[in-house]
Amino acid sequence: MTIATLACAISVLAVLLVLAAWRDDHLISSNMGVTSAEVLSAGTLRSAVTFVTPDGETHNPKVGVLYPTKLTQGERINVEYRRSDPDLVRVAGRDARVAIIPALSVILVSWAVAIPALWLLGSPPAGWVGAIRRRWSRTRVAG
Repeated sequence: MTIATLACAISVLAVLLVLAAWRDDHLISSNMGVTSAEVLSAGTLRSAVTFVTPDGETHNPKVGVLYPTKLTQGERINVEYRRSDPDLVRVAGRDARVAIIPALSVILVSWAVAIPALWLLGSPPAGWVGAIRRRWSRTRVAG
């Protein structure tokens, strides 16, 4: 796989991640319930919550809560969930906008690595390292 292909694939995946977050937000907003939840475990990538819906059923979504940053175990928070699928739940007041900056950061870093690598490994005169390698391998074969 080439460097450019890898950078493009990473960029596409980052964009798809943001689009998936927008889709989840739309699904929640289109059939939203709001309730209080308790944070069972808190992490930067996944936090588990438990909450009770108005029908008296307790839910503990397997994938955790969306947008879990800055939560603390034992904390009580408000959550917004999809009434027809209570496993789709987010921290109240947060939405896909919080995913944009991390996704852009991933895209920028991947291209910040890819562009110099493409420049260095490209064809002369742009790729000095590639040109030096070719010249060195010709010298080794001739010498």
